Amino acid sequence: MDLLNGMQVFTKVVDSGSFAAAAQALDVSGAQVSRLIAELEKHLETRLLQRTTRRLGLTESGERFLLRCRKILEDVREATAEARGSHLNPRGRLRVHCMSGVGVLITPLIARYSERYPDVCIELTLSQHNPDPLEEGHDVVISIAHSLPDSALVSQTIGQLFSVPCAAPGYLAGREVPGHPSQLLQHRRLHLQDFQEDVWLFKEGEEQIEISSDGAFTTNVADAMVKATQEGMGISLLPFFSTTQALREGTLLRLLPDYRLRERNIFALYPSRRFLDAKVRTWVAFLQEQLPLLLAGHVRVIENPEYWAR
Repeated sequence: MDLLNGMQVFTKVVDSGSFAAAAQALDVSGAQVSRLIAELEKHLETRLLQRTTRRLGLTESGERFLLRCRKILEDVREATAEARGSHLNPRGRLRVHCMSGVGVLITPLIARYSERYPDVCIELTLSQHNPDPLEEGHDVVISIAHSLPDSALVSQTIGQLFSVPCAAPGYLAGREVPGHPSQLLQHRRLHLQDFQEDVWLFKEGEEQIEISSDGAFTTNVADAMVKATQEGMGISLLPFFSTTQALREGTLLRLLPDYRLRERNIFALYPSRRFLDAKVRTWVAFLQEQLPLLLAGHVRVIENPEYWAR
């Protein structure tokens, strides 16, 4: 039987004081109410109501069951209201996944989002792969790619990033500063996996210049590559936002500022647009609004000639 419906009818009978009054309130027939109560008692294998021609009374089992019913029905009403309002009011746990370097970048934005939407708790997972949000239970996945393959996921572009070649002043001391990408072949070239292709693609007009790394040092974590470059291991391509602090501190210098490497998009991926949860909708909209501003601040640093190698 439909136990929840039986609970609702039972409490309505008790509150109304009769089967007829309950039937009128529920807009059903008295026979239907009587049948549902009989089915409920059969299901529970106990009598809930004492019926006489003049009044209804609760049995001891009925009194205990009524208390449970009121609590369960109230929980159901609250859960229903919360679920129906989830597309209107941001609240609950928001599970976000992104690559480690980008996770560090967006952490300040998480703090600002939390100030704006205090009823949302954010669970941030960082790794070096892009998971399937449906399989791994993430609400939003932040992905980096030139383009995305066709899928059932919804994608929104929230920013662009590119890499810049950098070296430590100590490494460049006594060496010729590259003025053209081809001159990089005279240097040790460190490779940051995941953030870039196996070859470094520089644009020169309509042409592309390909420079391969030499495998002197390889890592898949941007912060580790920044440290290795600061230690003078060679020249590396670094996501521009990961270089700004080191550039300001003078521990890194930007190389080849007249050349631009191919940009990649930052995407927010989530499973469905239908009945979109408010916390997902507001988080993606917040990133679209705030992430470009944050990235622009980093671009202003790397475009400052003060931080370029001469």
